[in-house]
Amino acid sequence: MRIFEILLLLCLIVCAVSVAFTKDLLTSIIIFMSYSLIMCVIWVLLQSPDLAITEAAVGAGVTSILFFVTLKKINAIRKEAEDEQKER
Repeated sequence: MRIFEILLLLCLIVCAVSVAFTKDLLTSIIIFMSYSLIMCVIWVLLQSPDLAITEAAVGAGVTSILFFVTLKKINAIRKEAEDEQKER
């Protein structure tokens, strides 16, 4: 069980650092979602299910949906895809 907790903490650190350094907005949102889900599992392991449910609902759910809607509204997803096609 201790190894699993250490693995989760390492994954949490990797997610936090990679969100900060990822240039692709869509990828950083997906990494942020995985960060929230890992944090949810950590809250369950710490025997705090109320925080785990809140983290899953707000962190991975509502916040990520708001980020996706914002990217769609500002057309950032289409612009990134067009830029990638132009580079090829």
